[in-house]
Amino acid sequence: MAENVGDAGRTTVAAGSGTFGSAPSDGTAGDPPATTPADVSAALALDAVPGPEVEPAPTVRPADGPAGTPSAEAWFRSNRQGRRDEDPPGQVSGPPAVADAPSAARWTELAPTAGMSRAHAAAEEAAGDREAVDSGETAGHREAVDSGATTAAGVAPTADDPVSAPAADRPGSGAEGVDDRPRGDAQPSGERPTAEPAGERGGQAAGLLDEDHAADAPVDPEQALAGLRWRLDPRTLREVVTDPDELRTIRRRLTEKLDTAVDNRTRTRLLSLRAVASRLLGELDDALDDGRLALTYAEATGELRRTALVQARLAQVLRWRREFGEADRLFAEAASPELPARLRAAMHEHAGRSCYDQGRLMEACHHFEQALDLRGDGDAELSGRIGVALDAVRDRAAEGGFGPYPRDRHEILERPRPPVPAPDADHERWGYVDPDGEFVIAPDYAMAQPYHEEVAWVRRPGSAGWTLLDRGGVPVLETSWQAVRPFAGGRAWVSPDGSGSWLGIDPSGEVVVPHGFDQVYPFRAGLAVVRRGPGWGAVDATGQFVVPTRYDGFSTQCSDGRQVDGFTDEGLAVVVRGGLRGVVDRAGRLVVAPAHPVLLIHPVAFLVGDGVSRWGALDRRGARLIDPVHRDRGAVSAEIERLLTDTSPVL
Repeated sequence: MAENVGDAGRTTVAAGSGTFGSAPSDGTAGDPPATTPADVSAALALDAVPGPEVEPAPTVRPADGPAGTPSAEAWFRSNRQGRRDEDPPGQVSGPPAVADAPSAARWTELAPTAGMSRAHAAAEEAAGDREAVDSGETAGHREAVDSGATTAAGVAPTADDPVSAPAADRPGSGAEGVDDRPRGDAQPSGERPTAEPAGERGGQAAGLLDEDHAADAPVDPEQALAGLRWRLDPRTLREVVTDPDELRTIRRRLTEKLDTAVDNRTRTRLLSLRAVASRLLGELDDALDDGRLALTYAEATGELRRTALVQARLAQVLRWRREFGEADRLFAEAASPELPARLRAAMHEHAGRSCYDQGRLMEACHHFEQALDLRGDGDAELSGRIGVALDAVRDRAAEGGFGPYPRDRHEILERPRPPVPAPDADHERWGYVDPDGEFVIAPDYAMAQPYHEEVAWVRRPGSAGWTLLDRGGVPVLETSWQAVRPFAGGRAWVSPDGSGSWLGIDPSGEVVVPHGFDQVYPFRAGLAVVRRGPGWGAVDATGQFVVPTRYDGFSTQCSDGRQVDGFTDEGLAVVVRGGLRGVVDRAGRLVVAPAHPVLLIHPVAFLVGDGVSRWGALDRRGARLIDPVHRDRGAVSAEIERLLTDTSPVL
């Protein structure tokens, strides 16, 4: 729909003790009380216990090089999109246009860096002993699990839980309510070639576990890890901890907490955090063991985001072990456009560092560029670190060039590109050609579909049925089905007569979804959207109904403009009933009732519109988050981003 741009009106954020309602937009009586980032964080399930008392530290940006020498960041920004005004010192020519690399996503998580109000903590305590699980759940999608190790406040603070708090309650908060305290990410060094930060990162993060602070309030090891001081080595682009003894104490406390963990989510989080601690201590064998075990637990949860975050942490361990093949595969597998921009930016940064280690400097630049595009204007610390990294790239390129051309996703995953359908010279028969255009499967077929999941459908001349070929062109299944769809999620839809009655088969040809539907969509996230008669619903890979066929349709659109056939990778779908939209999840639960003319899936919320000119947002539980007073969806997304300014990616 067309969006109208005009006065945004008064932005209000629904507030209250668990009850969210719409307020008038004219500023008259009935307006909600002033809303703080902490109120929104609670609505987004970003809340945790009070953070440590830490002094503020100034943001330090990388300095330019010697007089007359631009910084690498300045050079890189001036030469993006193939525009090159000058070359970095010692370099004959800059990198050529960089091919698209895999979209990096799912590669980090939000972590607490600011305290929340005491009143908020007390409210959490009253709610019972629960901990906010890590940001693999994302804002507003938290699941409360028994940690077995809660703090005196009744809630276990975690390095995986993003936190926002009112400026008055947040130590080191600037006048604009932006947390300028030290975070888990190092302040980049402004002195090169030395690796020391400019200043000692104000605040005694290294004292998070000292006796004086412990006497005031116990600090959970996850929170302490999030506030740990470290610096970025400008040559190796590795983190260097300031106080290894403190980190060992944190790791020991993580182990104690892990001993009481009883569920997969908690074990996933604690194991992966302990892997981070061991990596920073240089104990890479222990880090690798914890990282692999954490991934096993994460996969058992079936939660895509949680799994991706653990993959990223494991990839970091492998990078330090110089096992780059597996590290890069994990980074690529974790990629998803469904993550918040700040997470995607942080993981582009880390993937770029891995490429830098390998001498793949063009590919590293591509990742750094993506990070800047996603968050460069809104995250001074990220921009500073990218500046340090680009200076390192410049220096290395001056010595030995930019290295090989960037790889595509198939190369990174070590999955050779499948042959593609191509006609013969007379355009009468179809076969398959390799990337060089040479036929690797002879053009003997009347019709040929592209390869999906290592198999492809072809139809022989004079035959009404379709044949399934393997990667080498060998027939593995001869059928009489007159209509077929490509495999997705281990299932393919087939129609006996080509006019409907779609059935689902597995690669062996066995019918596993026997119902016979009038219209079907490919399987995604283990589910497929189907229609029988006038009603739309969804089935799983065994043919069991997860969503009954009671809706008028599915219309899943994401806030970035992507249209999805059915469910997102996260397991959410937009359903339509009576012209109004709602949301169901992969378990069939109705998250948002069909009550909105327009509804888009945002990485941490749902954007809703009245179909005319007003936009607002719901949290991931369907509660009102931002009242519909904005004139376009971009303004709502910007408001959500503003409300999450206290969250900082930690890997």
